[in-house]
Amino acid sequence: MKTYINKSFDEERALYGSSGVVLKGCRFDGPADGESALKESSHIEVYDTLCNLRYPFWHDNDLKIENCELTQLCRAALWYSSDIRIISTRLHGIKALRECRDVTMRGCDIDSPEFGWSSKNVAMEDCRAVSQYFMLRASQLSLKKVDFSGKYSFQYVENAVLEDCRLNTKDAFWHSSGVTVKNSVINGEYLAWYSKDLTLINCKISGTQPFCYCQGLTLIDCEMTDCDLAFEKSDVNAVITTPVISIKNPYSGTISVPSAGELIIDDPAAKARINITGGE
Repeated sequence: MKTYINKSFDEERALYGSSGVVLKGCRFDGPADGESALKESSHIEVYDTLCNLRYPFWHDNDLKIENCELTQLCRAALWYSSDIRIISTRLHGIKALRECRDVTMRGCDIDSPEFGWSSKNVAMEDCRAVSQYFMLRASQLSLKKVDFSGKYSFQYVENAVLEDCRLNTKDAFWHSSGVTVKNSVINGEYLAWYSKDLTLINCKISGTQPFCYCQGLTLIDCEMTDCDLAFEKSDVNAVITTPVISIKNPYSGTISVPSAGELIIDDPAAKARINITGGE
């Protein structure tokens, strides 16, 4: 392994095609304003390093990034790369992760619109994320203790598990498939429209018009507050532990709820069974 300590790089493709490189306390920054510093590289470890230039980690394999800062000027930092570990790092450039696979992230701070698009096998734990269109069309996701804020998250996602997460979002999980959410808080409007095989277990849910046009929707012991016009045209089996403001035209399945302020059943195709349990 070749090691660089406290070095600065600003030229175009500064370390292009490297293999077996360790960087410690380095800077990708400077007047030459070069791009693609470590493109087409492998077996790379980067510690305590500032990335302030565009496209540093494209088409890389076996990449470790720890305690680094990828600034707003570090656009599109990781694309088309695989076998990636990112630890205690700030990723603040737009489109920071795209079409990558086998990614593990822990203790990271993400502020990146369009993060994670079309990536596969991504695990995140103890991370904070601010984004729009977060994880669009990604698959095989595992998120634990992720605090997320932003619109249009997890759209078209396939095969994901979220645990102990907090999501402040809107239009989340649209067109998603095979997603399970456990012990999480979800605040947001128009949740999970057009989703397929979405399961929520012991979650706290709030926001207008959740769960419309869903197929194979399951809620197990979930709280729903400030939720109105829920379950329209959905196939749903739900056990809800709190009153719901209103339920509208669920098409099939069974909904058990302590009470509903209003049941709107004005569509002949709405055949779901609604059990009002009275809190028992």
